[in-house]
Amino acid sequence: MPWIQLKINTTDKQAESLSDWLSDIGALSVTFQDTYDVPIFEPQLGETPLWGNTDVIGLFDAETDTDDLISALIAAPFFNETTTYKLEQLEDKDWEREWMDNFHPLKFGERLWICPSWRDIPDPSAVNVMLDPGLAFGTGTHPTTALCLSWLDSLDLAGKTVIDYGCGSGILAIAALKLGAKAAIGIDIDPQALQASLDNAKRNQVDDKLTLYLPKDLTDDIQADIVVANILAGPLKELAPQISARVKAKGLLGLSGILSSQSQPVCKAYMDDFSLDPVIDLEEWCRITGKKNN
Repeated sequence: MPWIQLKINTTDKQAESLSDWLSDIGALSVTFQDTYDVPIFEPQLGETPLWGNTDVIGLFDAETDTDDLISALIAAPFFNETTTYKLEQLEDKDWEREWMDNFHPLKFGERLWICPSWRDIPDPSAVNVMLDPGLAFGTGTHPTTALCLSWLDSLDLAGKTVIDYGCGSGILAIAALKLGAKAAIGIDIDPQALQASLDNAKRNQVDDKLTLYLPKDLTDDIQADIVVANILAGPLKELAPQISARVKAKGLLGLSGILSSQSQPVCKAYMDDFSLDPVIDLEEWCRITGKKNN
């Protein structure tokens, strides 16, 4: 069915109270949106930051009387002559189909395609990974994932074991297996991510070669020829000793999830254990790779 949407422009300081007000007058859901699309990277632990200029959006049943909504808004304590808002009716859509239509097959490197599980394979002769992002992050659409996939595609993975640290949907581990790796290990703090990785591995008929772990279940002897970690700069720095220890001597390391402006501190955390390659940038993100010293 259609919906009525009330969008009110406010500040970060007023957003929470405005959200409560929308709920009180009958909003079925309330969301926050940056007015000027300014990204926020890596909030501090426990923080849920809001933008300095925020749109608070309330979604109402289509039968809601819009005149009553406007009257309630004008009578609200926060309302004044500078308050800007927009009231509109949203057309009825198949939202699941709308979401699915945004994902298309993508090519990385010379031979690797990532294909949503509901799409046709564009090149049956290529290395195709069928992916359902469902429960976890990682579809190949983000520059950091693209950087990691292109790197894996450039390597000779035959006979190698690969660790995907922060595996999410399992996209990197599964791609490594489809590109010829002997075995892959996925590690993630989220049990749902491990489930998503397993489901996607089954979809690609490589689940017999994939082992999944929560970090607390890892043992010290688990190492790999290649370790790839697509997380954030902060965790990459904090986890540097643990991630480095998972790479065998002369093994390869690939790191992403890093803004280009954050590359030097991350490089510094790994440079004692690895001979690092030049940093590769894509848009505002980057990839750090290197070979472990003896």
